[in-house]
Amino acid sequence: MQLSKDDALRAYRMMKTIREFEERIQKEFATGDMPGFVHLYAGEEACGTGIMMHLTDEDRISSTHRGHGHCIAKGCDVEGMMAELFGKVTGLCRGKGGSMHIADLDKGMLGANGIVGAGSPLVCGAGLAAKLDGNGRVAVAFFGDGGSNQGTTFESLNLAKVWNLPCIFVCENNGWAEATSSKWSVACGNVADRAGAFGMPGVTVDGHDFFAVYEAAGEAIELARSGGGPSLIECQVNRYYGHEEGDAQTYRDPKEMVKIRETRDCIVNFTRRVTEMGLVEPDALAAIDGETATLIEGAVAFARSSPEPGPEDLLTDVYISY
Repeated sequence: MQLSKDDALRAYRMMKTIREFEERIQKEFATGDMPGFVHLYAGEEACGTGIMMHLTDEDRISSTHRGHGHCIAKGCDVEGMMAELFGKVTGLCRGKGGSMHIADLDKGMLGANGIVGAGSPLVCGAGLAAKLDGNGRVAVAFFGDGGSNQGTTFESLNLAKVWNLPCIFVCENNGWAEATSSKWSVACGNVADRAGAFGMPGVTVDGHDFFAVYEAAGEAIELARSGGGPSLIECQVNRYYGHEEGDAQTYRDPKEMVKIRETRDCIVNFTRRVTEMGLVEPDALAAIDGETATLIEGAVAFARSSPEPGPEDLLTDVYISY
């Protein structure tokens, strides 16, 4: 699938923004000024980016507890996200959602979710609405290898196929359900092998390779938009940090991440490929590096200077009247 220069620059900006955001969050959380927990997406940027490049604001996604990258790739405001993580009233959810429950319905982001495997049923609902409306929208559910074993995920795969919904199910298999290896907990060779049991296409791709994800997502999304029903994509990736901040990762070889960062980093490999192809100039990528660094610095300053919710905000945004 051919990528234009503009799309290559857009993809690089998206991945770089996610990386800068996550690495800054890792530092800010350590100060103790950020409430709750954070689960970082660093290392998995090619997955969210390769898929979201095919989507519009009208398409819907559901995310996981590791949702910052999905939010950014879907177009959510970075300042609003940062403020949300700091629990400030200027956050996307007015400081009430925090890291694990960021949502922005205007961008089609149905929300990060602290419940493992809870996003797939939401996507079936969004897919059913799209099918009934006949508007060509699709809905994408993200989950991890741990979430792939949840009954809600199996039920959603089955329902999406039975109703022929325009849904794409994306397993970001980073090898660990918290500290449990997927080699031990997933019965089949690849999560995507399960697609056949539900009569839908399934494919496993290298989640470090933006182009592999982009191509697989393009095919699945085109199939869904044209009425061909659901698909399952498994992106095999690695997270650079622990399950959550504070996880010392004693269950992993300390040298593993060093080697992966040196040889398989999705941003480094993307940079090398697009420059060797002559698709973009290194100076253009360097300019984006500077712009993303400025963006993240400004987002932190905005979040820290924003007010916290007051007592009068306690009961707002709790219920909606239709």
